[in-house]
Amino acid sequence: MYESLLTSADNGILTVTINRPDKLNALNKTVIEELGKVMTDVYSNNDVKAVLITGAGPKAFVAGADISEFLSLNAGAGAALAKKGQELVFDKIENSPKPVVAAVNGFALGGGCELAMSCHFRIASENAKFGQPEVNLGLIPGYGGTQRLTQLVGKGRAMELIMTGNMIDAAEAHRIGLVNHVTGTDGLLDKCNELLRVIIQKGPAAISRAITAINASADASRDGYAEEIRLFGEGFGTSEMKEGVTAFLEKRKADFSKQG
Repeated sequence: MYESLLTSADNGILTVTINRPDKLNALNKTVIEELGKVMTDVYSNNDVKAVLITGAGPKAFVAGADISEFLSLNAGAGAALAKKGQELVFDKIENSPKPVVAAVNGFALGGGCELAMSCHFRIASENAKFGQPEVNLGLIPGYGGTQRLTQLVGKGRAMELIMTGNMIDAAEAHRIGLVNHVTGTDGLLDKCNELLRVIIQKGPAAISRAITAINASADASRDGYAEEIRLFGEGFGTSEMKEGVTAFLEKRKADFSKQG
């Protein structure tokens, strides 16, 4: 179905594997376009409850962009490349109404680190490495890295990582809050699936509203508190809320599978 991606679905969890291991899964035009198509389907496909994104092979999640595509670009074309990628993929992942987790199984550098950061949270294997080395090319991150890294680890750490271009390992990424958990290499996908199975048992509309409200906290054009109030209110009167509250009062587990 896809030239650069492998997809598989299991009980509502869609696993998307970037499948260019010979290129360390580097992002090229095809990968960006196909990830965009996957995410468009995720938004509309009711069978998909959550998404797991990872890379093929033992070495890399995504080791960056395909640099060979860069030399032919001028300033306008470079800006267009970044804008297209952000709109097609990175922003679409960040604002997905369904949870998206990055299973970082090796190098997550440049655009790969940015792809991981656009996901709602990140789980890393112990061999993972993170970095934004664009300054080594005379560039800066262009797929949201300057913004999302700052939001996740703070201004000072983002400044240092981006300006030095240094890589950090999984343990340091966990210490500074870039990743939520670190696992052994064999347990990475199991940990991601374990967390997603918990999440998709919750009210799906509530999960979607939580994502929207949390994202509003990082958007200067929106009042996050007002957004939270609005979204909190939206939950009342829904069949999902009625099932959740009734189940709590009846001391049973809520079943959101049939709620609208």
